[in-house]
Amino acid sequence: MTTAHRPTFDPARGKEAQRGPAYHQRLLPAHKILKFRQAGQGGDAENAPRDFRRDLLMREAEHAAKKNGTTASEDVETSTTTSKRQLEDRDADGEDDLDLKRRRLALEETADIDADEEASESESSSDEDDEEDETAELMRELAKIKKERADQKAKEDAEKSAKEQEQREVDIARGNPLLNPQDFSVKRRWDDDVVFKNQARNKDDKKSKEFINDLLRSDFHKRFMSRYVR
Repeated sequence: MTTAHRPTFDPARGKEAQRGPAYHQRLLPAHKILKFRQAGQGGDAENAPRDFRRDLLMREAEHAAKKNGTTASEDVETSTTTSKRQLEDRDADGEDDLDLKRRRLALEETADIDADEEASESESSSDEDDEEDETAELMRELAKIKKERADQKAKEDAEKSAKEQEQREVDIARGNPLLNPQDFSVKRRWDDDVVFKNQARNKDDKKSKEFINDLLRSDFHKRFMSRYVR
């Protein structure tokens, strides 16, 4: 018999053992080293503005130094000085070009204004002439359309009156019985004089009932098929 249902008056006690502090594996310290961004991971140095021109000159100088057997610093200095001179010359030329461009634009604008004024005057006069010509052309076209419609209406009226006159003459000719003799005799059937008519309609075709031991040849099946399946 089990004693699981009975209370425990003397519970089990563990033995006293010499043990140190126990920790779970996941409670141990971990990730104690701070990670830093490596090259190519979007650090502050990569986000800073770069002088691509200087980088290009440095690479070209290194390549030339390898070929010529000189140091790259000398080539870089010479290339930078030449590039600065070229930029200064370009800036000076650019300023002169800007002045020339401004003068040309001013002259072109004045010439365009004069040309626009002359063109507007000529266009206004030509527009007035064109409007007068268009109105005259429209009036001629309107008169032509009115004339065509009047001719069409007169033609239709003439055709209609001719048809009415023809129909009237036909009615007069056919309405006179003296001019158009008709056969007033009553038509009769060929069997009007027969004494006995429709003798075969009410003829009794009843047959004697017979028992047939076949459902497909029975009278009921024949009547059913003749009534519902034809």
